[in-house]
Amino acid sequence: MDLVLTVLGLLLIIEGLPYFMFPEKVKNWYLFIQDLPRRWLRMMGLIAMIAGLLFVYIGRRIF
Repeated sequence: MDLVLTVLGLLLIIEGLPYFMFPEKVKNWYLFIQDLPRRWLRMMGLIAMIAGLLFVYIGRRIF
């Protein structure tokens, strides 16, 4: 359970950094994303999930 809470805490820190450091750029990014087709957004989400899974696999197997 300690590992889960640590990972969630780090995730929230990393997710919050752009909003804290570059709020105007984040707003512009959201406006840009609204114009993208849903298929592209789904593909980007799938790629992000696969990359995350790969990082977890490498981290658990190698390190």
